Amino acid sequence: MTTQKLPIELHYWPTPNGWKISIMLEELGAPYDVHYVDIRKGEQFRPEFLKIAPNNRMPAIVDPEGPGGEPLSIFESGAILQYLGRKFGRFYPADERGRVEVDQWLFWQMGGLGPMAGQAHFFRNYASEKIQAAIERYTNEVNRLYGVMNKRLAQRDYLAGEYSIADIACVGWVSSYENQGQDLNEFPNLKRWFETVMARSAVQRGMALGQEHRRNVADDDEAKKVLFGQRAR
Repeated sequence: MTTQKLPIELHYWPTPNGWKISIMLEELGAPYDVHYVDIRKGEQFRPEFLKIAPNNRMPAIVDPEGPGGEPLSIFESGAILQYLGRKFGRFYPADERGRVEVDQWLFWQMGGLGPMAGQAHFFRNYASEKIQAAIERYTNEVNRLYGVMNKRLAQRDYLAGEYSIADIACVGWVSSYENQGQDLNEFPNLKRWFETVMARSAVQRGMALGQEHRRNVADDDEAKKVLFGQRAR
């Protein structure tokens, strides 16, 4: 088991993507220091942050004890989860078949659940103009994805069998199901999984990190310009 001596730098804001890494670090019991990146104020565009996260998105980490003993910076939450899983040998199988099983659901979250839920959030709650076709499109797609999870969880406790980074990646997005126009009572297996994962103390600690900074930006036009009006710079 890897023992981390120096704290990992976590560049973070309390969102479903940020929670992935705060939950993982809490599950691992690894030391870490939090560097808040206030995405409402545009701190994700600061040159010092772009050096480690060129896509101007958090989360990102800097591991001072990277491979070969040299610091390593990583952006993209899925890549961070895989790295930490490999490094600490937990929540990410060592065998190829087990790892592929986890990777499928991790990539499913990265390419499907997260983006679709994010679009549902935007068009339902933040768009200045209510576009019914967009609301229905993304609300229905999230409903379909919840159905995929519900079927998957009918015969297993967790998405890839054992609790893994796939579950860690998904739980924060499911936690906002009401804002996505969903009712968990329609998905009993998903609801059971969600309640089980949310009962984990590390998940609770990870999702509580920085909650004092969270607030609804629906009526904050300046924050919405920063969050939703980005173009190439």
